[in-house]
Amino acid sequence: MDLRLTRPIIFFDLETTGTNITHDRIVEISVIKIMPDGEEIERTRRINPEMPIPAEATEVHHITDADVADEPTFRQIAKDLAIMFKDCDIAGFNSNRFDIPLLLEEFNRANINFDISGTRFIDVQTIFHKREPRNLTAAYRFYCDRDLTDAHSASADTRATYEVLKAQLDRYPDLPNDIKALSEYSCHTRNVDIAGRLIYDDNRVETINFGKYKGKPAEQVLRTDPGYYSWIMQGDFPQNTKDAFARIRLRIDQDKRKNC
Repeated sequence: MDLRLTRPIIFFDLETTGTNITHDRIVEISVIKIMPDGEEIERTRRINPEMPIPAEATEVHHITDADVADEPTFRQIAKDLAIMFKDCDIAGFNSNRFDIPLLLEEFNRANINFDISGTRFIDVQTIFHKREPRNLTAAYRFYCDRDLTDAHSASADTRATYEVLKAQLDRYPDLPNDIKALSEYSCHTRNVDIAGRLIYDDNRVETINFGKYKGKPAEQVLRTDPGYYSWIMQGDFPQNTKDAFARIRLRIDQDKRKNC
């Protein structure tokens, strides 16, 4: 079943130097941009991460330092990539937890304001796990009845993710063919930040979702423990998470000035 689209949606996948969102870098990105009329624009680009690729990462995606030595850096392609993503919804496999936060970190390092306000995110892995808990290779075999060859190649994984979502729509009649509804369905929680360090509770209050203050309203914590904000800002957190805490801190400061 083809997607019903009101604006373009981008399926993408990253191969990286590792799994640390704030420190690791992209070595390959593959994108399939689906237009509302069904046109597909597909691009794959290897990237020089400006750091050695660990052997354990190469074992997964088979990309070596030599493979990317003459490729552009992310900073060199960032503007064109941001233009390609502009005004699009975004989909991927485990993308809400990893690919999107890491991509945002790369844009931040390149000094590109990658605006995701209004963007709807679909994580195909979440839909899969809610219906048939497995990994992408198993999902591809289950939904598409084919073996995924060349797994952990960004282009193969991106194409497989796109095909799996279309097959999910065919298999589950109650799964809505609507980007907004799919975005809501594929979210584990109502995230404030992409990584889900902050979530909205049932009353739309920003709530901390990790550590010693898990389940506590973020504004309350920042008011009673000012040092916590400094710890977040200086810590190993994605910039998107820090920005979310900064907005809450700004709101607190504005309230204090009003009451002076």
